[in-house]
Amino acid sequence: MITTITLNASVDKAYYMGKKIENGKVMRVKSVRNTAGGKGLNVARIVNLCGENVLATGLVGGYNGAYLESLLDEDGIHHDFDHIKGETRSCINILDDEYGSTEYLEPGCDVTEEEEQSFLNRFPTIIEQSSMVTISGSIPKGMSKDIYKTMILMAKNAGKQVILDTSGELLEKGIEASPTVVKPNKDEMEMLFHTKIENIDDVISNAKKIMNHGIPYVVISLGGDGALMLCEKGVFVGKPPKMEAVNTVGCGDSMVGALAVAFYRNYGPEKALQFAVAIASANALSPNTGNFDTETYQNLIQNIEVVEYK
Repeated sequence: MITTITLNASVDKAYYMGKKIENGKVMRVKSVRNTAGGKGLNVARIVNLCGENVLATGLVGGYNGAYLESLLDEDGIHHDFDHIKGETRSCINILDDEYGSTEYLEPGCDVTEEEEQSFLNRFPTIIEQSSMVTISGSIPKGMSKDIYKTMILMAKNAGKQVILDTSGELLEKGIEASPTVVKPNKDEMEMLFHTKIENIDDVISNAKKIMNHGIPYVVISLGGDGALMLCEKGVFVGKPPKMEAVNTVGCGDSMVGALAVAFYRNYGPEKALQFAVAIASANALSPNTGNFDTETYQNLIQNIEVVEYK
């Protein structure tokens, strides 16, 4: 089983606009799609679509939290959340032909020290049946900045593999615990190392700094250019074919979900990277976040080139 962790879950609302957006005007939304959101829940949907058992966990609260759990039930995703007093946030993604995707992300409610400790106390039991754990995204207000570091160490002590996908101080502290895989993008590495990345050699040199923390695999998502994987075996580049993306929101999460499945299935580095790039690319061709069409994936993976970078 694979466990996905989302401490800052949300009810994600996709607004599909039928008319050109005019600032300062009342705009009517053509259609709405509500999903159980937060990066880890996008990961959970991908793992589920790949046919592996998944358990979604984290923190939810209030009426929004109950609604989020019902949305996961509709998706057929098993979950075991800690319930907090605050209200689970909402996040809005406005999709229109002229501007593409514009996201408005609420920060999340306050979490008390007691609520944080309650989750940590249950954490070993929650992940007991899983061999792979993914930790994704931001944390709500009030939580410790080293919470991910603590969870990674707990999971490793229990013999689990861990994938970390976050940014800023959470990433900085998290890599100190040496998870199995870290998946930053270029912007997150620039923030981590306070530098400007100009080319692929800069990406690789900064990724090696992450590996120096005892991390076996570093995977860097490169948007439409695919992804890089650094590991003991070498540096590999996975390139998708040229395509016109429909919705890029959730592509990074889809890559994390695919990586979790790949490592759970004991794929080698090249096959794992090919699989992850194909799933992320298929997600980009879907209007729904954390989703992909099986036929689209099957067509794509035949055209994903993975080569060693020298």
